[in-house]
Amino acid sequence: MEAIYVGIDVSKDRLDVHVRPGEEAFAVARDGKGLEELVARLQAISPVLIAVEATGGFETIVAAALAGAQLPLVVVNPAQIRHFAQPVGQRAKTDPIDAAVIARFVEAVKPEPRAMPDQEARLLAELVSRRRQIIEMIVAERQREKRAENVRVRKSLVRHIKVLEKELPEIDNDIDTLVRGSPVWRAKEELLVSFPGVSNTLARTFLAEVPELGTLNRRQIASLAGLAPLTRQSGRWKGKSMIGGGRAKLRAGLYMAALSASRYHPQLKVFYRRLVTAGKPKMVALIAVARKVLTTLNAMLRDQKPWQSA
Repeated sequence: MEAIYVGIDVSKDRLDVHVRPGEEAFAVARDGKGLEELVARLQAISPVLIAVEATGGFETIVAAALAGAQLPLVVVNPAQIRHFAQPVGQRAKTDPIDAAVIARFVEAVKPEPRAMPDQEARLLAELVSRRRQIIEMIVAERQREKRAENVRVRKSLVRHIKVLEKELPEIDNDIDTLVRGSPVWRAKEELLVSFPGVSNTLARTFLAEVPELGTLNRRQIASLAGLAPLTRQSGRWKGKSMIGGGRAKLRAGLYMAALSASRYHPQLKVFYRRLVTAGKPKMVALIAVARKVLTTLNAMLRDQKPWQSA
């Protein structure tokens, strides 16, 4: 039997799915029933690997449903897909086309799936199921509120809706914590927090915002964070190099890590003071420290080695 690979493009309301080989394509709603249908269809074909594109948090519940069903899953970054699509000549962009490109990417690259222990997988499946139940109850109660004529009944319905709406983000947080608490994530977190100035909170921010950490070279990772200097030049005119773009949450986390490193990290404290003494503005020096923090963390994950003082 041929190995089966699946690509899933995630949007707010629906999931576009592409299966290789065979080029089967279908779409399901991004809700409880749609996820149940997706899991059932994928379990029936036993794929070797399923890739879900990270899309601003919309992918978390999808990844949770698939991991809870113990399907082989990897969450890939959109930048990886874009870089893969360029050399294969895929410029058109629709959700079904994106799903096909993701499937081709996972078939060609075969990234490492993230495994989850059976006990955690069962808990995740139950949480996803409970989330679907809460959403269905909220929808039903809102419909009843619209039809209710008695004031006391409407007040009772409103109170219940508020309770359910308060419960939903707590369930979402439990799902997110469980997904990010898998052994693979924990191992990476332990490496990151060995670096002076990187707390558990910052480590989780880095893992969430830049899953490519440890897989790219120093220029690529700096560009991803928006810390690579961009040259401004036209003819004989040459402006100042500036940073820009990248991922705002990641850059904010690096700024906090750089602040701490410039005060307490043995080597980077000296590096920061040397730049300031040489006349560099403090913000420029801090950005340079942030870039060094990022490239060091990238190397630590790449080599699977904790930070060690020189």
